Amino acid sequence: MSDDPLLAFRGEFPILEHATYLVSNSLGAMPRSVPARLAEYAEQWASLGVRAWAKGWWEMPLALGDEIAPLIGAAPGTVAMVPTVTFAQAVVLSSLTFSPHRDTIVMSALDFPSVRYMYDELAPKLGARVVVVPSDDGISIDEQRLCAAIDERTALVAISHVLFKSAYIVDAARIAAHAHRMGALVSLDAYHSVGVVPVDVQAIGADFLTGGVLKWLCGGPGGCFLYASPDMSAHHAPALTGWQAHAHPFAFEGDMEYAAGAARWLGGTPVIPALYANAEGPRIVKRAGIAAIRAKSMRQTARLVELAGVHGYPVSAPRDPSRRGGTVAFDVPHGAEVAQALLARDVIIDYRPGAGIRVAPHFYTTDDEVERAVAETAAILESGAWKQFEGSRPTVT
Repeated sequence: MSDDPLLAFRGEFPILEHATYLVSNSLGAMPRSVPARLAEYAEQWASLGVRAWAKGWWEMPLALGDEIAPLIGAAPGTVAMVPTVTFAQAVVLSSLTFSPHRDTIVMSALDFPSVRYMYDELAPKLGARVVVVPSDDGISIDEQRLCAAIDERTALVAISHVLFKSAYIVDAARIAAHAHRMGALVSLDAYHSVGVVPVDVQAIGADFLTGGVLKWLCGGPGGCFLYASPDMSAHHAPALTGWQAHAHPFAFEGDMEYAAGAARWLGGTPVIPALYANAEGPRIVKRAGIAAIRAKSMRQTARLVELAGVHGYPVSAPRDPSRRGGTVAFDVPHGAEVAQALLARDVIIDYRPGAGIRVAPHFYTTDDEVERAVAETAAILESGAWKQFEGSRPTVT
């Protein structure tokens, strides 16, 4: 749509000048302002050395957390930046105490594997067991079955808000309400929702929420965030911790005294260069507006579903727009090779076994680019261009 006001932001992202970029579900396009911010970091390090800590470095994990907070409906002082979501979820897990009568962690079969790995390995060492709710169709989770798995033995419900393979949106508020009735806490992984789907931690009732700027927030690697409700910060403290979480970090005291609020969820020395880069994308997303981004996403993903149907490609995404996040996956014959051929044509997508080619338009995407993704897929299959990539190692993004 030529009158799409969100296309005014295309100039902020250099890669759009030469590529059809449809992989913001994996790595958002880099904002044009990032090199200058990284140069600022380098200049401060070069000119100030260790004094740079006192010129803003020390405050960055919480200052950037306060910039993220409005994007998830959180109050200032409740969000801290950490290196990865897996680490953030591990920090949450380490703050809990399990007993024989309250020893269960409920997850789903479609949660992101990296997070599942951590829970599966660490929970038993803490005296907890993980109960995994299966999926009947590989796309969605039966929320009634999920609620049924949450009972009086459940200590924590650790689920994804948007499922990474199918973009299915879980009714997190419903799950959280039931979990709280059962006396359990909720730790929500919102990596695949924040930036493309409206998120409000208070409306959802999440005790903890983790996410990152890597994907829909166009902030690059190394920037993830952990929200803890004021009540959680008042009554819980993580065993997986570091000197930055100390109330008096430079006193180097022998005993741990946790800082108040979001600071208590920090770890060791923060990844300063990443934080310089991480801020730029979220600022653009805030300017664009989540409501406008969501409306456009729903329209363009609906078009992708329609186009895939025209070609007879099975779609691994919800048909209900209200339950579909920002990604549409459709499966085609020789999918891994077709994905390689698309990348060679500067149609930047990704591929997941069991889901297919994942296409993720964002607020800077034109309608023509959405059309091109499916048209090029069809052309590659019809011409046999995929054959030149037989036997090559798939690009996984």
